[in-house]
Amino acid sequence: VCGEAGVAWEEKDITQDEELYRLYWEQIPVVLVDGEQHDFWRVNPERLRRALGT
Repeated sequence: VCGEAGVAWEEKDITQDEELYRLYWEQIPVVLVDGEQHDFWRVNPERLRRALGT
């Protein structure tokens, strides 16, 4: 979705960050948009497109 929209994204390994692991360990994969939790477990492409404004 980000590639289609030309939006930059970053993948993080939460097992390498204690705080992220504590917050999200049971929600992998988790997607944040502008630092706010957007989705977890399953990513809804249409919902993500709307959140990205595309």
